[in-house]
Amino acid sequence: MSVSDDGSAEPDAERMRLLRAVADDLRGESSESQQLAALLYRVSDLYEESEETTPEEIYRNVRFILEVKARGGLGR
Repeated sequence: MSVSDDGSAEPDAERMRLLRAVADDLRGESSESQQLAALLYRVSDLYEESEETTPEEIYRNVRFILEVKARGGLGR
């Protein structure tokens, strides 16, 4: 992965499409498969040309998702 000076990844449409295709394949009925698919989709945003995100922002977002899952949802 090529990373610019500000910590963001260089756009890579093929990598983005591959990550999203894998996420779509993984998405299923279980909450775990849906969660993993959401995480992969979020990581794919690094390679989306129109997205302005950094690995640090994605890390924080993924960490939040995992914390919510561990607490049993947003309402708890």
